[in-house]
Amino acid sequence: MTIYTLLVDFACASGLILIGIFLRAKIKFIQETFIPASLIAGFLGLALGPNFLNVLPFSETIGSYAGLITIFVFASVGINGFSFSPGSMKKDLNRMGAYASYKILTMAIQFSLPIAFSILVISKVAPQVNNGFGMLLVAGFYGGHGTAAAVGSSFEALGFADATDLGMTAATIGILAGIFGGLIFIKWATRKGYTQYVKDFSKISDDLKTGLVQKENRTAIGSDTISSIALDPLAFHMALILIPSGLGYLLNTYIEERWALGFPTFTIAFVLALIMYVALGQGKKGVYKYVDDRIVTRLGSSATDYLVFFGVASIKLPVVVEYALPLSLLALSGIVVVVFMMRVMGPAMNNESWFERSIFVYGYATGVFAIGLTLLRIVDPENKSKTLSDTAIVGSLNTPIELFAWSAGPAMLMGGQHWTFVGIFLLIGAVCVAANIIFKWWYLKTPLGERGAVENEPIFGSAQE
Repeated sequence: MTIYTLLVDFACASGLILIGIFLRAKIKFIQETFIPASLIAGFLGLALGPNFLNVLPFSETIGSYAGLITIFVFASVGINGFSFSPGSMKKDLNRMGAYASYKILTMAIQFSLPIAFSILVISKVAPQVNNGFGMLLVAGFYGGHGTAAAVGSSFEALGFADATDLGMTAATIGILAGIFGGLIFIKWATRKGYTQYVKDFSKISDDLKTGLVQKENRTAIGSDTISSIALDPLAFHMALILIPSGLGYLLNTYIEERWALGFPTFTIAFVLALIMYVALGQGKKGVYKYVDDRIVTRLGSSATDYLVFFGVASIKLPVVVEYALPLSLLALSGIVVVVFMMRVMGPAMNNESWFERSIFVYGYATGVFAIGLTLLRIVDPENKSKTLSDTAIVGSLNTPIELFAWSAGPAMLMGGQHWTFVGIFLLIGAVCVAANIIFKWWYLKTPLGERGAVENEPIFGSAQE
């Protein structure tokens, strides 16, 4: 492999991604189903690449790109740091506390029930699966292609050779389940009158359908925080992400050579990025006066599009065929879980604007943040439900739990501690339900038709701002 091999691979990927956005803009079925251009391109790459027709000049290394890009994506998340507003949390405690508990419960159930189902049931039907097989479902559904690549690499280091391909397949199934299932739920909710801000599904903007934003609706992706005479602003922000990415790899290599310990590189890169965030200014002080989190987010999202492409395009079809039955059973169990969480636990744990908040978490739990955001924008285009702002505040509560799961999960599941892992997340789920009941954030008996919108609901006796 040479540097020009990398150039050709990314050039082919870019060409297919552009074809994907063209197809999204022109084909009505794709518009109505909101399939991302990167996913369309991934399917084209899978069909035309070395694992099927072998028409395009992809190299044999395209399967390794997903793991590399994952490090960059996680570093971009870490470099944006975290925010927490105690004043806002206190003011909207009922709404945000219930929502935080609901989000964590959704994650905990995905980390426990499908894994238990895989160990108890799927392993009996398909003896070739191991105790770690069930985690590929949550890595793909909740984590997405990036996490699937990272967790797959961890499993491969522990001897589960097919983990990355299966994780990527699970992530692809998750995106499709998120999009198609989400649209079905949205149409159902609008007919029932459960949506608070959009009453007619057919009136969704063309910008969302085609993916092409009209001139009058365009917004800036960031600001020039660095003078281009000194350094281009994109280069500045790219450097902030690449530093923890590279250092994460070097530090992990050193730890492995020095102490024979293996950690996911993406986790180390994420932690280093958080350390940089704190050391270089803590939020908007110091160096971070010149960091635009929108640019960092866009760079991470751009990398994610390529990650989705290479993740899907490099799937080894023989592996998928070999695991077709257990993978189908696992995916079915995952879909049952997320549908139950959306349809039953969503209204039970969220009161005002319950559907908008639940459909976002449904999309998040099947196709990562981007799918959740797409579904939310359909039913709440102006974020009147405050789902996004609440997510930004309570999202940090998920981070330690996720880091533990992605980092320790593969080793625990493959090392005989599978029931300990499952038990930890069942306990977390039980705590969430108990918290909602204790703090009276339990709304199962409130008729769905009587639920209001967030901005119309009084909080602590005063009108919501």
